[in-house]
Amino acid sequence: MIGTVGFAERRDRVAPAVALVLVVLGIAPAQAAGRTGAAACLAGPARLEVLDGVGPRGEIRLASGTRVILDSLRWPEASDLAGEAQVWLDARRGARLTVIPRGEPDRWGRERADIQAGDGDDDLAGGLIAAGLAFADANEADLLCRPALRLLEASARARRLGLWRGPVLSATDGAALRIASGRFAVVEGRVRHVGERGARTYLDFGARGADALTVTVSKRTWRMVRARGLSAASLEGRSVRVRGVLEVWRGPILEAAADAIEVLDEADRPEAGPEGERGLRR
Repeated sequence: MIGTVGFAERRDRVAPAVALVLVVLGIAPAQAAGRTGAAACLAGPARLEVLDGVGPRGEIRLASGTRVILDSLRWPEASDLAGEAQVWLDARRGARLTVIPRGEPDRWGRERADIQAGDGDDDLAGGLIAAGLAFADANEADLLCRPALRLLEASARARRLGLWRGPVLSATDGAALRIASGRFAVVEGRVRHVGERGARTYLDFGARGADALTVTVSKRTWRMVRARGLSAASLEGRSVRVRGVLEVWRGPILEAAADAIEVLDEADRPEAGPEGERGLRR
């Protein structure tokens, strides 16, 4: 995996390699410093590191002492899948990495980053998601920095790998949604009604009084959703996939971020473009 090239020689090659790594990550080098003004997705300079160990929930320890988490990835909550994901990462212990920071560190001071192992052909986030061992998710950020990772997630879902061994939760299956309360979940269904209010917008998947999902969207997030061309009128009656932490109030409810709402019958999705496919071709 590491090869016979000396570490000093590889360091001398970092600058020209940065452009290649960014392309592999699905980011054109000229775009890396600013993607629609989303500060959380700004890519920092690439550097070489060594994977020293893997902590709980996918925290990567580097030989330099830095703690890193993979950007655009949510760690699985089920203990068996979390164990598989940890084994997958731990198999790369000692590997030399190309680390590209993303935005600011998280609340625990861990660096968010895209990471390539070896000579750039082993993308850690992409590998975990393709194996069904992680979700492609923005976590606490507004935007998913690498939307093309949803293509790998879709492939794992179609092959029923890992997280996708069972069916995706239905937005009208109230009993199943209640069982999943308190956990991150991916849910699919047809939006029956969209109610725009002053502080929040509500996406209802069932009739009034039905035991079905309601998705809530904050005023700020709804502005972002509308900026992408979606609206109450365009979402009503559409089949969508939503993701987030499920809760139960009077019924199942989920607070959605802008990138947590996917229109399933929308042909022209950003991650389906040729640049995204080229960047994630394995």
